Amino acid sequence: MLYLLQSEVLLDLITIVNMYLPSDMYANHTTREDVFSLLSNQRRRYAVRACQQLETPIELGELAEYVAAEECNKSIMEITGEERRRVYTSLQQIHIDKLEEANVIECERKTITPTERLEELEFYLEVVPGNEIPWAQYYLGLSGVTGVVVAAAWLGVYPDVASGLGWALGVVAVFAVSAAVHYYETRRHRLGLTQGETDDE
Repeated sequence: MLYLLQSEVLLDLITIVNMYLPSDMYANHTTREDVFSLLSNQRRRYAVRACQQLETPIELGELAEYVAAEECNKSIMEITGEERRRVYTSLQQIHIDKLEEANVIECERKTITPTERLEELEFYLEVVPGNEIPWAQYYLGLSGVTGVVVAAAWLGVYPDVASGLGWALGVVAVFAVSAAVHYYETRRHRLGLTQGETDDE
């Protein structure tokens, strides 16, 4: 049930984003379902992120090592041959074709070259959820609570607890901590760094 709710939230976010993107973006993937399908698989997200970070042609074997290391939470030197082989086969048989069809990479003789459209996936990677906090709802609720607290302090409901400046500093601190946690969670989930789906689809 939670997964379905998260999926619906993601699709709604993508719809909103599409309203502000160029009309020719993803000529072969014009619907929100297509974009969601492309990035809904964790292994593809790892592959996309690797290509974005390297920004240069990468051999399929090297990409498989990177993805396997991320999935297993190991360094590249620590992954086993079986872990590498499993990811290599999956990328070769399924995921590279899907990314090529989306025109975000080009693959020739097992050499993968990013296209300009690969960078356009950056925002979509940000909104693909794992088990992350629903931040929009969190900030909305936090704003409401702090607004009530500040209003109460301004009206003198709690005159002996803290000064107006004290309340203001408290609110700033709460939002600063929240922003730091949000940043950390975003970084952690950009590639689905929590344990999640790795099934081929």
